[in-house]
Amino acid sequence: MADIDDPFESGQAPLTERPPSPHLSALSEKARDYARNARSDNTRRAYDGDWRQFSAWLRRQGFDPLPPDPQTVGLYLAACMDGVRGREPVSVATLERRLAGICWHYRQRGEPLDTSDRHISTVLAGIRRAHGRPPLQKEAIFADELLAMLSVLEMDLRGIRDRAILAIGFSGGLRRSEIVGLDCGPDQTEDGTGWIEIFPSGVDVSSASKNDGGAVLQISGKTGWREVEIGRGSRPETCPVALLETWLRLGRISQGPLFRPIARKNGGVSASRLTDKHVARLVQKTALAAGIRGDLTEGERRLAFGGHSLRAGLASSAQIEEAHVQKHLGHASPEMTRRYQRKRDRFRVNLTKAAGL
Repeated sequence: MADIDDPFESGQAPLTERPPSPHLSALSEKARDYARNARSDNTRRAYDGDWRQFSAWLRRQGFDPLPPDPQTVGLYLAACMDGVRGREPVSVATLERRLAGICWHYRQRGEPLDTSDRHISTVLAGIRRAHGRPPLQKEAIFADELLAMLSVLEMDLRGIRDRAILAIGFSGGLRRSEIVGLDCGPDQTEDGTGWIEIFPSGVDVSSASKNDGGAVLQISGKTGWREVEIGRGSRPETCPVALLETWLRLGRISQGPLFRPIARKNGGVSASRLTDKHVARLVQKTALAAGIRGDLTEGERRLAFGGHSLRAGLASSAQIEEAHVQKHLGHASPEMTRRYQRKRDRFRVNLTKAAGL
């Protein structure tokens, strides 16, 4: 099967018998790099896992993956909801993600799958109707709860780093992959997805007004590049910018990944990048230690908190116009922003009274 990332392996007859020039070979390699970067690392890993599961199911049933057959895909969707090899049925959201992964892989092979075919669309509609549930959302971490989480961390280098992660993640409304994807500056690493610039307090020449300074993050997210401003707080021990400056100074970091692992043996700072799983574990661990949502069991609390708890916490806590929150979080629509607002002013717009009832 041809690798569609390579324009010279499309299966078509070459225009000339001569081998491609070094320049065209270099362009082919660059095109492959661009194709790999069309999706985030997390999305690619998820889509690869979806394809492996689908391929394994096809082999067990004796089906050929090519050409794509909507009827076969419809059978696979039904099998996922009945449980595959003794596993629990997947959620509708997971099933839709799996279908997206299958479609993506078929497109990469130049064999697009028609999801509008009745064998897929009708089966999927029936699954949504029978098994659809409101999306499960992580609990939001509010400002007072974040302060409690910061207080349970040690004052060693690891604790200083984790304080900066929690504070920057909350105040920036960042996804966990965006937190660990930050670099100290632009074009410093190949796997970085953004960078940070710290501004001292002073006078803005353009407006002749004094400002407290802060940090500006340039982030490549799901909706493209966005700029996130993080102002300084009122206290150094809780200010996200001050906490970040302390981590950079004590960790002796000025180049490359912003947040890095710390060796347990000698306490040295690694040159590599933290994984986004660290953020999820950090939020869970500190939320438990701070006693947040003590009305839940420990198992329920572990499931209730994750990396998105910081992002949802800012969206729910910020008492400003919704448009500013939407821009800060990088959402494409106000509807998505409202999904993150766990405690918003419900019924402020009362259409019942407005209609005269």
